[in-house]
Parts: sequence; structure tokens; C-alpha cells
Amino acid sequence: MEQYLVTGMSCAACAARVEKAVNSVEGVDSCAVSLLTNSMGVEGSASADAIIKAVTDAGYGARLKSASTEAKAAGTSSMAAAEEMLADHETPVLKRRLITSIGFLLILMYVSMGHTMWGWPLPAFFHGNAVAIGLLQMVLTVIVMVINQKFFISGFKSLFHRAPNMDTLVALGSAASFVYSLVMLFVMTRVQADEGAHAAHHYLHEFYFESAAMILTLITVGKMLEAKSKGRTTDAIKGLMKLAPKTATVVRGEEVVIPIEEVQVGDRFLVKPGENIPVDGVVEEGVSAVNEAALTGESIPVDKHAGDAVSAATTNLSGHLTCRATKVGEDTTLSQIIQMVSDAAATKAPIAKIADKVSGIFVPTVIGIAIVTFVIWMIAGQTIGFALARAISVLVISCPCALGLATPVAIMVANGKGAKSGIMFKTAASLEQTGKTDIVVLDKTGTITTGEPKVTDILPAEGVTQKELLETAYALEIKREHPLAKAVSAYAETKQIAVKDAHDFQIEAGNGLHGTVDGATCYGGNAEYIGKVAAIPASLSEHAARLSGEGKTPLYFAADSKLLGVIAVADVQKEEAPEAIKALQNLGIQTVMLTGDNEKTARAIASKVGVANVIANVKPNDKESVVRELQNNQLTDTPLSGSVRTSKTGRVSGMPVTEGDLEWHDRDHGYVVTMVGDGINDSPALTRADTGMAIGAGTDIAIDAADVVLMKSRLTDVPAAIRLSRACLNNIHQNLFWAFFYNVCGIPLAAGLFIPVTGWEMNPMFGAAAMSLSSFFVVSNALRLNLFDPFDASHDRPRKKVSKGVETLPQGAVSDRVKSDVAKGGIEAGGREMTKTITIEGMMCAHCEKTVKGALEALEGVAEANVSHEKGEAVVTLSEDVSDEVLTKAVTEKDYTVKAIA
Repeated sequence: MEQYLVTGMSCAACAARVEKAVNSVEGVDSCAVSLLTNSMGVEGSASADAIIKAVTDAGYGARLKSASTEAKAAGTSSMAAAEEMLADHETPVLKRRLITSIGFLLILMYVSMGHTMWGWPLPAFFHGNAVAIGLLQMVLTVIVMVINQKFFISGFKSLFHRAPNMDTLVALGSAASFVYSLVMLFVMTRVQADEGAHAAHHYLHEFYFESAAMILTLITVGKMLEAKSKGRTTDAIKGLMKLAPKTATVVRGEEVVIPIEEVQVGDRFLVKPGENIPVDGVVEEGVSAVNEAALTGESIPVDKHAGDAVSAATTNLSGHLTCRATKVGEDTTLSQIIQMVSDAAATKAPIAKIADKVSGIFVPTVIGIAIVTFVIWMIAGQTIGFALARAISVLVISCPCALGLATPVAIMVANGKGAKSGIMFKTAASLEQTGKTDIVVLDKTGTITTGEPKVTDILPAEGVTQKELLETAYALEIKREHPLAKAVSAYAETKQIAVKDAHDFQIEAGNGLHGTVDGATCYGGNAEYIGKVAAIPASLSEHAARLSGEGKTPLYFAADSKLLGVIAVADVQKEEAPEAIKALQNLGIQTVMLTGDNEKTARAIASKVGVANVIANVKPNDKESVVRELQNNQLTDTPLSGSVRTSKTGRVSGMPVTEGDLEWHDRDHGYVVTMVGDGINDSPALTRADTGMAIGAGTDIAIDAADVVLMKSRLTDVPAAIRLSRACLNNIHQNLFWAFFYNVCGIPLAAGLFIPVTGWEMNPMFGAAAMSLSSFFVVSNALRLNLFDPFDASHDRPRKKVSKGVETLPQGAVSDRVKSDVAKGGIEAGGREMTKTITIEGMMCAHCEKTVKGALEALEGVAEANVSHEKGEAVVTLSEDVSDEVLTKAVTEKDYTVKAIA
């Protein structure tokens, strides 16, 4: 995605106009404009010059938002450029305009209302000279209009481009008041010349000079409050930027302090206690505790030793560290976090589409309503002044900004809150979708468990000490690289067991290992292997069997023909796993554990952490298919072969039924599925899921494929992300309700619809005041998200029930169909396979693949779609004939181009 800065936008109608202009450029696949950050994200092959020209022709300005390019041109760091981009330049300008406007407005109000209505004194020159008073009001109004000329320049420029915006409404309202007052001033001048000052005096009550100036001033008040509040929505990101040091101490023969932008990969740098780490690197010397709260939200310091990775903007608390730089500039973790939040701000949530559609036609509609209002009141026999006041009130009370800001401000604040908490949403759509989760599918290894086996039990044989058992086991296991061997070696090191040399060491694949230690032939392996060289007591076998039933792996050891004992090793659960699973259940979300392990081990872990549903023995390439089945609600009575414990009905046991708790996704059938994983083999499932969550300690491939990245690698961040998403959605709903409610009620009131019934009549000045505060209200409401604690589970509850279209995931939700499909290479229809290859243009990444795949597989008759953005094609497997027109329509509706179908 290429990002641009857009200038000249003042409301949602402007953003809609820019989007429409850019989307019409050949080669543009998608365009999203953010009014909040005045930025635009564009995907496609169109040139930057063509895009900028389209924006310029629409009446606005644009330039590439490339922090690195700007930084190099200015000689500053990319971080400094980013800080400059997020700085609030708008509020100081508006503040100066406002102060000056208020100064002249107060004088104008004194003359127009204080003297005219209440007889407040004026200099003797004005006594009996109504024209002079009128001229003074006109001059003061002109001054205020010049101060706020931006409304007129932007408003009329947009009107001439046939794309009226909020500034157009303000400019028309203020100009109409001024022109009408100016006409009355000319009439009054003639009356005073013909009939005298006394006859002309009552024309002072016909003036709307103060309304013209007041409208501009009040709108400026609202704009300033809005700008100030909008600036606060990026406080979280600005706070992260401030943590980045401006200099680094590097070792280049001697210690040298250099600017941060001069640090290169491979440089050795020093970090003293209390200093922030300048770039990402690896510790070479020293031991210290590092506070990583800035990046992960984890307040507990992390101990760092030689070989451990450190990240920029984290704080060295105690010892001196010597590190080698591995990532600098825009490649550091901090820069990537900032870029991720920036990218998310440049995208749009699906919920914003309603407001965008309304904003596109809002201003022309309001202008039409104002004209109709004027005409009706004139037909009703009212004076021109009365009808004009009603029309002006309609113009100035209408606020498309509140509609346009309702979604992006909440998204930005929630993204910032997530960044501070170690939860990174890559797009606005992923932030919205996460809160709609019905089922969370969890990979076992590295997600529910630590991913690092540890020794859990030591069972020495009779007459053998624990030390003797560990000495032999350590001597053998230190010779190999197997994860179980590393667990035994690590445990022995913690017990300070001396390493003995093992001669004639040999590994027998799948069985065990043997070698000579202190003259004795020692063996290690499973029960079957050891049973051939030593007798295993029944009591020890029973104990080991119980450990095996708990998901642990018993390792037997013997010396010559004597059994030494058993060491049990297991991939232990994460401490927070039970808490996280319980929190998900309290949120009304069902959990499924997906693993390639055997059923016994999988069930043991699941029972400890509270996961009700287990799918075991799943091959890596089958994980994506299982997620797809859950999404599409493709259920059969046949469980995944050999992988799950079944009830008498043959379905997967343990799936709780809580009728009405789940709400349908925007497909006809299925559930909203979130996949949580960390490995390379999880990436297809992460891409296939409605929301893919990668834990921060996972592989780069998994993180790239995911929609949400959990920086802390803690499972409790999964429910926290869902809570934050739901809070953001609730906030957006509140903002949209206010924006629509305000306009639906305000416009009829301003038009005088209630005058015949209640006598309520709105002065244009009050309309302007209401307009100025509406956007401020929306932005302030979004800022409340800063007070939200995503880790507070005290308010957890399931999503609201829906009246229809609801089913619950029945017991036995996962079928064996996916495995048969993979084995066969496709679903058979009438005993034969049908496949079509679609050549598609416009796909750029894994998310494009996900979009096209979802669109095709939602079609009736499409069993599976394998999509590759690199090849630019989708191979669909059909269970029945599907026409090329139907396939083409499904793809083109997602804004991609179908070139051919074979």
C-alpha cells in the first residue's frame, strides 16, 4: 500500500470526493481516505503522478507520505519525520484565527445587539445616524470574514468542482446572511436620505451581519476543539516515538556518540543503566533487566543475557550491555509498530461504508433542503428575512463531519490503546472483525503451551538416587539436539550436575540411544527399548503410564542391566492459559484446540486449561481446511479420523450448546472464526480465518499472515483484543447514532418544521453553535476509549442474542470431510472432479488471496479455491457446474479483475 498526505479536506464529503476521484484512475485497485489523519492509502499499479493529478483535479492537494524520503531530503531520521507528520499544526492556526475573530465579534455584538436592542451607548458620531451604525457592522463583519476566508475559498472551490462540502454550507450560510444584510443596508441608506434617520432606524433589526460573523466564529470554535481532540487520538503513537533515543553510543575503535540515523547493521553499541536502547540488536556482553513495557505493555522487566534480543525504545534498568545492531531505521520493532498503526489508520472499517455513502450525497441534499425551506416559507407568506433565516439555519446546523469522524477517530484511539497494550491490529477491518468472533481456534504448541519441553517428574528406581539418574541421563542426552534431550540437559544444569563423557555414543532412530559412561553401558529411550535390557517394575510402569495419560513423555534410563529410573518431560501449558480460556468462555466464545499431537497428549493439555474441543493428529496442511469447515458450518456425523474422542452419536464430544449466544457472520452460513498460532505451518490457517492472530514470539511468516499481532506472546491478550474490539465497535455505534440523530432532529428544527406546532424557532447562530459542537462530541466520545482497560474481565459477557439466523455450534462440529478432500485432491461430483483456473489481476498480498478465496468459496457449488497472488490465479474445485459469469462476478465485486477462465 502506498500512502499519501491529502490537503484541503474539511469534512466527510471531501474524503468521499477524493476516494471517488482516485478510484477512477486506471490501475488503482482500492483507495481509502482518512479524514482523521488527512491521509490516503492506495493499492494498485497506478503511478504516483496519476494519483496526485486525480486528487488535484478534484480540488485538493496530495503528496507521497514517505517518511524515509522526506527524512533523507531534510537530513533527519525517519522517526523525526514521522513525529513531524503527526504533530498538531492545525490547532495553533485555528487558535489565532479564533482569538482575532472573537475580538472583532465582541465589538460587532455590542453594536448590533447591545446598542440596537438594549440601548448601550455609542460615540456621539453614531447618534441618529443609522447608516453609520450599519456601515460599522458591515466593516466588522467583513474583517471576521477575511480572517476566516478559508471557509469561503474551500467552500466555493468545492462548489465549482461540483463537490460541495461542509465549508460550502458554512460559506453559503454566512454569505447569504451578509448579502441580505448588505441589501438591507442599501435600502436603509435610501430611506434615511428620503425620510430621515428615524424612519431608517428600524432597518437595523433586519440586519444579519452578526449572524454572518457569529456563524464563522462558532464553526472555528468547533474546528479548533475538533483539531485538538483529533491530535490527542495519536498520543499513544507520539509517546512511543518520544521513547526512541536521538543518539547512540557505538564502538568504532573507541566509544563514539552518533545520531541514531547513522547507526548501521553490525555496529556494536553500548547501553548504560537507565538509558533507552537505540536500535534492535543482540546482547554480546553483560547482564541486565530490560523494561519492555513500551512495546509489549508488560510491566515486569525481562532479564537479558548474552545472545538475547533487545528492541529499540525499551529501557535498560540495571547492568551495562554491549549489543550488536541487527535492525536499524524503519526495520526496528518500534518503527514497524508505528507503521502498522499508520497503515491501520489509512484503511477503512466495513462499518464506515454506511457513513461514507451518506456523506457522499449529504451536502447537496442539505443545500436542496435549504432551498426548498426558503421557497415554502415564502409561499406561506413570510418575509424574505424570516425565510432566509430558516434556510441559513438548515445550512449551518447540518454536519457531515460528525458522520465522517464517527468511525476513524474510534479506530485510531483503539489502535493506539492496543499498541500500548501490546496488541497490534493491522487494519481497521481486523479491529472491527475481531469483536465478532464466535469460535477461537488455538494451536497447541507455542500458543497454549510454552513450546519448550521441560522436566516435570523424576522417578528413580529402587536403590538409585536422583543424582545418579540425572548424571547418566545428562551424559547421554547432552549428545543430541532433540527438544526432549535439551529439556533433560537444561534441568540437569539447574541442579548443577557435572557432565560425564559418554563414549561409543549411538542413536537408534525411533527407539533410544546408548553409550558408555564410567565404564558402564548406559541406555535411554522408551519402555519397549529399555525393557530389552532391564526389567521394569510394575509399580514404575503404572506410574509412568499415569504420567503418559497426563500428556507427559516418560524417558527410561538404564545402566548395563539395571534400571535407573524414569524422567518425565512435557511441553507445559502457559501459566495464563486457563485464565485466558475461561475469559473467552465468559465472552460467549467457544474454543477449539488444533494440534498435530496424538489424542492422549492433546486431551491432557486441553483438560488442564479448560478447552472443551480437541482436534488432534491434524497434518499442517489440514489446519486451513478445518478452519474453513468451521466457517462454512460444513458438518457431518463423522469425526476427524482417529483424532477426537467421540460420543455414542459419533460426533465430537464436549462442544457446549448455548443457544442464541452466537451471531451469524456476513455469510449465509457459518461462524466468525479467529485462529491463534505462531508457526510456519499455522500461516495458511491464519490467512483463511476471519481473523488471524499471531503471537509475537512466532515466526515472521505467521506474523505476516496474521491480521492481529500479540506482542507479549501471552494468551490472555486474545480475550483482551476481543474486548478492545468490542469496546471500539460500541463506541462507533454510539458515534454513528449521535451523528445521524443530530442531523435527523436538527435539520427539521432548523427548517422551522416545529413552528406551527410548538413555536420552536432556531436562530442561525444557535444552529452554527450546534454544528460546531457535534464533531467535538464525536471525537470526545472516542477519546473515552483511552480509559478502557482491555485486560479487565469484570464486565465480560456474551454478545447480544439475535432474533433470527442463529444457530449454535453443535457437538461434533468438525467433520472428517477436510481430510478426505485433501487426500482426494478435491471434492467429487457425480464421480468426477471439476476444476477451473481463473486468471486474476490486482492481487498483491496474502490478504488479497484471503479476500478472493472467501468470495469464491461462498458460492454454491464451489468446494474449494486455491488462490495465489504470486501466480495471479485461483484454481477452484467444483462440486457442481458453476458458470464463468458467476465466478467472474464474485471476484469483480471484490474489486479485482478477471482476465481469463480456463
